[in-house]
Amino acid sequence: MIHAYKIHGENIVLDVMSGAVHLLDDIAYDVLGCYDSDGTLNPDKLRELTQYDETQINEAIVDIEYLIDNKMLFTDDPYTEMLPVWTKQTVVKALCLHIAHDCNLRCSYCFADTGEYMGHRSLMSLEVGKKAIDFLIENSGNRRNLEVDFFGGEPLMNFDVVKGIVEYAREREKESDKNFRFTITTNAMLLDEEKRAYINENMHNVVLSLDGRKEVNDAVRKRIDGKGSYDRILPLIKKMVEERVGKEYYVRGTFTRKNLDFGTDVLHLADIGFDQVSIEPVVAAKDSGLDIRNEDLKAVCDEYERLAKEYVERRKNGQWFNFFHFMIDLEGGPCIAKRLRGCGSGTEYLAVTPEGELYPCHQFVGHKEFYLGNVYDGLNGNSIREVFSDINVYTKPQCNSCWAKFYCSGGCAANAWQFNNDIKIPYEIGCELEKKRVECALWIKAQEFVDS
Repeated sequence: MIHAYKIHGENIVLDVMSGAVHLLDDIAYDVLGCYDSDGTLNPDKLRELTQYDETQINEAIVDIEYLIDNKMLFTDDPYTEMLPVWTKQTVVKALCLHIAHDCNLRCSYCFADTGEYMGHRSLMSLEVGKKAIDFLIENSGNRRNLEVDFFGGEPLMNFDVVKGIVEYAREREKESDKNFRFTITTNAMLLDEEKRAYINENMHNVVLSLDGRKEVNDAVRKRIDGKGSYDRILPLIKKMVEERVGKEYYVRGTFTRKNLDFGTDVLHLADIGFDQVSIEPVVAAKDSGLDIRNEDLKAVCDEYERLAKEYVERRKNGQWFNFFHFMIDLEGGPCIAKRLRGCGSGTEYLAVTPEGELYPCHQFVGHKEFYLGNVYDGLNGNSIREVFSDINVYTKPQCNSCWAKFYCSGGCAANAWQFNNDIKIPYEIGCELEKKRVECALWIKAQEFVDS
């Protein structure tokens, strides 16, 4: 399987199975288009290339056949025979702790019902937090490195419990031979000097929520009193980043149908001084007014291409920043098991509510059909976990035939369920946006290679 496309006047070809990326001239690109999907040259198609002379065509064929012979084009699938090994049930590696089912913002697109998760506002107790750490240790097998994400709602509303959980985990890791890495996601409203200092000392990563330009942010990220949050949170986020000094962070935003020119928001965040930026497409209810629709796809894809071009130019000119969705590693990257199964929701990664209930991930919390047990009694054997375990890019027909399957790993199960009521049927709009992001990322890598 190959994927050939044009972007910014250049011809790029991806060999899906090997991961090889090729930058072709027009002649080679057009000749490659005369090959059938199995890598066989089609003479009928070749005869249609009347714009080139025979010598040019033959030279291109020689080059293409060399790539085929050396397993860089039309490569056979090397993974199917190992699927039982790579997709087997795994240990729990990470927990998303819902420290607070409450929030001090009222974001218009919030999937979590402004922190309530279709339930009631509540805060996690230290007791539940400790039991969550115990559960993770007991269910992690021989896995040494474990991840804990502090999430909400807004976790800073329950920060003493955050600190108590970190302290307990540090105590337990010594006796259990485990190593915990902590991440916290915050809207920054309560990010005072004391909290910043603690986070910088104890959190491996921090995700800071800001949607871009003031007018864009304040239209959707509103305070309880209805006012915008930009003027409050921007100085606090700036201080957080300034004080972080070499440690990981992301300034993360969301774009909606109201700002399909989201590339401007990405660049706005970069201009402010943030060099680690993520702006994600909203996943909002159909016809909510904020949801990305089929008729918006061209505009969004064009915007990704525009942003990619500006991204490359800025990097060339020393204005370096990193955009999360353009990150791609052509030589290392995720292991094949991760490429086949994705984030591990429902298997390797679970969410814990303030009451200690377990769900496949944060986006499934509150949907009782996905309840998996609790931190006191453990997993309840719900068959839904087996469903999560059994799905991968080969068991999803739409994914199996898609050229981008090893980059998105089958997409988000929660989005699939929200739009299709089936975690095995990908969210189509999300698929199209992911494919465009991958195309842009591969083009960016090609530019880096040409310039090196």
